[in-house]
Amino acid sequence: MIGSRVVHACVHRADMVLPNGAMPLPKGARIRALHRHGKQLVLETRRHGCVVVHLGMSGSLRLVAEAQEPPRDPHVHARWVVESPGGSRLALLHRDPRRFGWLETHPDLASVHQAWRGRLGPDALDPSVARLADAFARTQRAVKAVLLDQSVIAGIGNIYADEALFRARVNPLQAACVLEHPACLRLVKAIRWVLRRAVEHGGSTIRDHRTADGRWGSFQRLHRVYGRGGQPCFRCGNTLESTRLQQRATVFCPTCQPGRPARRPEGRRRSGSLQGRVDG
Repeated sequence: MIGSRVVHACVHRADMVLPNGAMPLPKGARIRALHRHGKQLVLETRRHGCVVVHLGMSGSLRLVAEAQEPPRDPHVHARWVVESPGGSRLALLHRDPRRFGWLETHPDLASVHQAWRGRLGPDALDPSVARLADAFARTQRAVKAVLLDQSVIAGIGNIYADEALFRARVNPLQAACVLEHPACLRLVKAIRWVLRRAVEHGGSTIRDHRTADGRWGSFQRLHRVYGRGGQPCFRCGNTLESTRLQQRATVFCPTCQPGRPARRPEGRRRSGSLQGRVDG
């Protein structure tokens, strides 16, 4: 991919490109480097600026041999054909079934970093315990709501927030400001562990996620809580509770993750004999 030259570029949905009318990775652009921060990927070219790929919840970039490219997919919104220095040609496809993502062009890498400043927190694979603890101390929001705030820590989605909080034994609904330093330390370690394992397994395929080479992810087989509301906890055997927080499904173990909620969440569903209790 690095050093490849774009020989064909086509955007099928112009409304997924910012600014309006821009052409990300135009014909003739040569890919110089790839960068990532949180959930965002940057393709940097030598003389044609950068394109930031916001994958959203279901977006992906797929790289396939041009000769093996599948038939026209309505969920592919941009397509490039790139030629490697050795002469092989690959199709690079931006696919997003739910269209929560977009492509954003910038004149250079410095412009990308400027856009990120204040909008994205530190990368979730390398969070600072002190910074996270400080962010928690300044808000009464639920812990999980803070983790999903990309301006606090960039790169944690709904699935991995649930999994990291379970591993750290932190209740997702409790007020962040009451979390003490030992719990913050456990949480930072859990975030790193969960994300690194998820990367190793190609992510979690719940509906339509695939890796860059088209394979299904397999980390969903290691989920301890996500998608398992009402089932027994793998750790203690008690019933996992399912609720919603900021319109997002949230599953946790009231026994293994004790703590009082910051406020009564919307759409709370009680399960088992625990009667929705979260103070364990």
